[in-house]
Amino acid sequence: MGGSSPCASCKLLRRRCAKDCIFAPYFPSDDPHKFAIVHKVFGASNVSKMLQELPIHQRADAVSSLVYEANARVRDPVYGCVGAISYLQNQVSQLQMQLAVAQAEILCIQMQQVEEPSTAALPNHHHHQIDHHQDEKSLLLSNNNFNNLQQYLSFASASNVIPDPLKRESLWT
Repeated sequence: MGGSSPCASCKLLRRRCAKDCIFAPYFPSDDPHKFAIVHKVFGASNVSKMLQELPIHQRADAVSSLVYEANARVRDPVYGCVGAISYLQNQVSQLQMQLAVAQAEILCIQMQQVEEPSTAALPNHHHHQIDHHQDEKSLLLSNNNFNNLQQYLSFASASNVIPDPLKRESLWT
């Protein structure tokens, strides 16, 4: 940077900020926490090497990724951002299951509405048989959905699911 105020990395490392400081464009002095957390997780030397190996136009994205991963690693040292990704994937799967159950219920209701007008013309004896048959179909459909949902929920509660790392605070700060 070479100006009056050293970048956050040079300030933290207590060194003079050179004009060609590789950290200066990505770790401004007004956001010292950003470099501090990246330094804590990856080390200044490793970050410097990573940035030097990248083309200049990719460095800002790399720093953004490093900050995100460093914050995730501080919150969840074992899984890091993979924990957040896993949580979101599980949430998507749960929502897809809920959507499938809702769509099956809608289809069941639509099938009942289509069959109801035709049963009105039948004598009571046939009407009772159709209702009984329809009840069995609805029960079978709901039992299949319930079994699938139980199987899914038992999988989702297994030890491979990572606790909710996103509800604590943002990984970007």
